[in-house]
Amino acid sequence: MTASSLPRLLSILALLLAIAPAAARPPQATSIGQLQGTGPRSPLAGETATVTATVSADVREGLGGVFIQDRGDDDPATSDGLFVRPADGVAWPEGLAVGSQCRFHGRIIELDGRGGDSLTTLEAARVDQCRPGTPPSVQVLHSLPADWERLEAMAVRIEAPLAITGTDALHRFGELAVSFDGRPWQPSERARPGSDAHAALAAANARARLLLDDGSRQRDPAVVAYLQGGEVPRSGSVMHGAEGVVDPRHGWRLHLAAAPRIEAAARPAPPQVPGNVRVAAFNLENLFNGDGRGGGFPTERGARTPQALDAQLAKLVATIRALDPDVAALMELENDGYGEDSSLARLLRELNADGSRWRFVDAGQGPGPDTIRVGILYRDERVVARGKPAVLEGGPFGDRSRVPLAQAFRRKGGDTDFVVVANHFKSKGCSEAEGADADRKDGQGCWNALRLDSAQRLHAWLQSAPLGKGRERVVILGDFNAYAMEDPVRWLREDAGWIDAFAAAGLEDPYSYVYQGLSGRLDHALLSPALRPHLRGAAEWHVNADEPDDAGYAGRNVPGPWRSSDHDPLLLGFDL
Repeated sequence: MTASSLPRLLSILALLLAIAPAAARPPQATSIGQLQGTGPRSPLAGETATVTATVSADVREGLGGVFIQDRGDDDPATSDGLFVRPADGVAWPEGLAVGSQCRFHGRIIELDGRGGDSLTTLEAARVDQCRPGTPPSVQVLHSLPADWERLEAMAVRIEAPLAITGTDALHRFGELAVSFDGRPWQPSERARPGSDAHAALAAANARARLLLDDGSRQRDPAVVAYLQGGEVPRSGSVMHGAEGVVDPRHGWRLHLAAAPRIEAAARPAPPQVPGNVRVAAFNLENLFNGDGRGGGFPTERGARTPQALDAQLAKLVATIRALDPDVAALMELENDGYGEDSSLARLLRELNADGSRWRFVDAGQGPGPDTIRVGILYRDERVVARGKPAVLEGGPFGDRSRVPLAQAFRRKGGDTDFVVVANHFKSKGCSEAEGADADRKDGQGCWNALRLDSAQRLHAWLQSAPLGKGRERVVILGDFNAYAMEDPVRWLREDAGWIDAFAAAGLEDPYSYVYQGLSGRLDHALLSPALRPHLRGAAEWHVNADEPDDAGYAGRNVPGPWRSSDHDPLLLGFDL
């Protein structure tokens, strides 16, 4: 070959390559950043691509694939991570593991979650050229990232402390809810529903929220791998060093690679309030006792067996005794009368087993036709029931809101009557809700109109002096199924003049309920102006709302009052 013929030969070779079938040419590798793009979905969805990258997380047993990362494209707005799952009939290569560097060829798709979120995925037709290596570097986060999207499918380690806010999905899905911004609050606990402030709080909660996941689609996992020792933390605990892979589906989450360190929140001691009369309110979470003679199980609600009832009662009794009230307003009692076989009578016997002298207020039948009712207990060595009780029936009270029960009392040796009114308004569930009671999408849920009507009728009834004239020192308390800034409670304060006992006592950030990781008060104590000067203190005992479900009698049954209910009890102290 002469030197002059070399250029001609190279030209012919280039022409042959140009006209060769595409399948015969080796595919050109694409950076993951190009596939991810800067938006929530890939700009190349539906196209084929080849990626050379390193396996950062192996979740084949849990999620059916692996997460991979490449060296990056020097664009901070794009993610360098990708999820890979095999196409039908495609086998993974032998020896594939975290740290393996491979060539992945396939089609780009989006795996959709709820609410329009999706995980950009390579559906692999071929995985080859694998060689062992080291896992890719982990992105360290010292604070809430400005944009999770640029971290999609990447391995990260969070050095910022994370507040554990919700454990309700842990045993079902292996998920813990955490927040970058401490305990998150129900927006309608702090701001008027439908307002700009309410919307801002909801947006801030969503922004700071992260889910920690076990990297599995398994329902009801027997063991949650990232919890050392299997102990489920209380809400309010703090997590350090969470490390895993970011996934946007069903809410931004981190599939944890190892067990983080958890700084467990302490369980609080029983509250102490000053005063010579103590009044409590407590939602018992469905105290049902079958037929009252050891049969009738499983019950319509509550304990499923006699043994479970014994465990439930032990927790409820431990809670009430530790609070040591003189009067206790109770919610979610089985509505089965006042006889020896009733749930109320059984609770009384358990309370009096230590020699105490608890009595219950007998309102006759009911009160009300609902499956559950309210009740009032009192210590007759400390206080005297004055006159007959009164109930408010009709309108919303019956099949929806439970019938309120009012009773006047006087401290033994005292000369001042006070009235306790037990309440339990309709819940937020939407079954049968329509018209004004449907969900208005303002944060108050369903049946808000009925709860507001309940509040207004309750106030009008108490203004009519149902227990007789001169009994103006009144506390209305119980489960209103409305947060502090929602219409029913706000109307009672702002329009009817009732006084929030916790605000009057100067208690900061009260809460009695945690729902989907958000804290707030469904349980309230409101004072008449005549009773306000007698208030000496108010407290909530966080034995339930922060506790995981499995601490209750139907789960691990942790000894003592812990998770005796799903609501925290409240306690007020008065000088009377």
